[in-house]
Amino acid sequence: MTSYPLPYTAFLDRIKTGELPGLKCDDCSGFIIPPNAVCPDCGSSKLESHSFSKKGKLRTFTVIRVGPTGFQVPYIVALAELEEGPWVMGNVIGLDPANADMTLIGRVVSVGYRLIDNQAGEGPDEGVAFTFEVGDD
Repeated sequence: MTSYPLPYTAFLDRIKTGELPGLKCDDCSGFIIPPNAVCPDCGSSKLESHSFSKKGKLRTFTVIRVGPTGFQVPYIVALAELEEGPWVMGNVIGLDPANADMTLIGRVVSVGYRLIDNQAGEGPDEGVAFTFEVGDD
């Protein structure tokens, strides 16, 4: 049986305390978020727990105008590059999607989260979705 350095329940618990947890690879020094059993860069399982800074830069985004059932549209889905290097996906909050334009690219963001109920009935009872608040630069 595989031993995980940061199981999902521990990942979720640490997020709820205000941390942004992930992993760092001992072999290639790569960072991993959300946690995984092996490093996606080199395949190593020599991983240690790491807390990320919760700051990054918005690298790309799209405005979702037709979404899945249960989602209020429009909303902004984005990728942000954390200060430590890895990219994470999340929703831009606090910004009207009608005002989303290319000036968002490269803007500093703060990473937060919101909890999501697992309505599928498989896996954990709750999940996490990352959120990004755009800074004033």
